Amino acid sequence: MSTPSWTLSTRAQKMNPSAIREILKVTEKPGIISFAGGLPSPKTFPIEAFAAASAKVLREDGAAALQYASSEGLPVLRQFIADHLPWNVDPDQVLITTGSQQGLDLVAKILIDTGSRILVETPTYLGALQAFTPMEPRVANVACDDQGPDPEDLARQALGDGSAADRARFVYLLPNFQNPTGRTMTEERRAALAAKAAEIGLPIVEDNPYGDLWFDAPPALPLAARNPDNTIYLGSFSKVLAPGLRLGYIVAPKAIYPKLLQAKQAADLHTPTFNQRMVAEVIKDGFLDTHVPKIRALYKAQCEAMLAALDREFAGLGVQWNRPVGGMFLWLRLPEGLDSVKLLPLAVENNVAFVPGAPFYADHGDPRTMRLSFVTASVEQINIGVAALAKTLRQALG
Repeated sequence: MSTPSWTLSTRAQKMNPSAIREILKVTEKPGIISFAGGLPSPKTFPIEAFAAASAKVLREDGAAALQYASSEGLPVLRQFIADHLPWNVDPDQVLITTGSQQGLDLVAKILIDTGSRILVETPTYLGALQAFTPMEPRVANVACDDQGPDPEDLARQALGDGSAADRARFVYLLPNFQNPTGRTMTEERRAALAAKAAEIGLPIVEDNPYGDLWFDAPPALPLAARNPDNTIYLGSFSKVLAPGLRLGYIVAPKAIYPKLLQAKQAADLHTPTFNQRMVAEVIKDGFLDTHVPKIRALYKAQCEAMLAALDREFAGLGVQWNRPVGGMFLWLRLPEGLDSVKLLPLAVENNVAFVPGAPFYADHGDPRTMRLSFVTASVEQINIGVAALAKTLRQALG
C-alpha cells in the first residue's frame, strides 16, 4: 500500500496555531495563578437558569429543539436582538452565528480576496487576525492612541497608493473595552471615525463582545448606530451568559446579508437549534436586566483589586498600565529592554502567568507589552499573583 500524499492548499500552509494558546501551554502547571486566559468568570454562568430552560425546552418542544432549523437563526432570538440594539434594526438583518468568531470567519470569506488590503487597530484581537489570515489579505495597522484609531491615519491607510486595487476593503474595530488593551473609544473619536469612514466610503466591521461589561456608565453609541448601511456589527452572548454555548450574531446591511447567509450555510448549515432555544427561553422575561449587573459588579471589584495591587507592587519599576472602565483586560508596557515573551517562563517559575502582547499586532509587535485578565482570579489570587509578577520584573531588571 502506498503512503498517502496529502497536498495542502496554499491557504492551509499559511495557517498558524494560536500564539496565545501555544503560550498558555506553559502555564498549566498546578498552583499557578493565571492572568492569561480571556475567559469569562465561571461564577457568572447562570447554571440553574439553563437547567430549568433545558428541561422546559425538551418537555414542550423537544423534537423541534433537536431538529435541523433555518440558517438565519431562531426568529424569536433574532427579534430579541433587533429590539435591544440602540438603532433601528430589522430582524431580517440578524444572522445567528456559532460564536462571534464564526462571524469573523464569514466576513473574511465574503469580503477578502487574496491580496486585498484590510485595516486593523494597533494592536487588535488575535482571533480576528486568525480568521482573516486564511483569506490571504494584506493587513495594515492604523495608528492608535488611548482613545482608539486616528481618523486621519485611517483615511491614509484606507486609500493606500490611490489606486482602486489598493483601497482597503474594510476596517476592523473594537470600540468597547478592546481585547487586548481594554481601551474604549470616546464619543468624539467614534463620531470622527464614523464620519471619516463614510466620507471615504470605507466599510466598518464593528466587533462588540464586551459592550455590556461596563462598570459605572455605558459606552457611547456603536459605530453601527451612526451609519448602519456602512457597518457590519458583531455581537455575542458568550460574555453575558456562557461561552460554551457558542452563540453570537451578525447585524448586516441588507445589501450583503444574503452572501453572509450563503457562507453560513456552507460552513455549518445553522447554529445549534437547542442552544438557541435555551438562550431564548432564559432571556425572554428580562433575565439579562438583573443578571448582567451582577457580572459588572464582580468584574469592577476584581479590576479595582488588580489596579490597587499594581499601584502597590509595581511602584518604581517603570511599568505603564491603563485603567479600564469595563471589560476583562488590562494592558501593560514594560521598561526599555524587556521582552514579555522571554519574561513569561520566569513568571511561570514564580507561579504567575500572563499573555505577551506582541502576537496581537498585525506586524511589528511591541515586545514590551502584555495583557492581564482580571476576571477569573479571586481578589486574594490577584494580590498574590501581582506580587509574584513584580518579583519577576525585579529579577529581570537585576
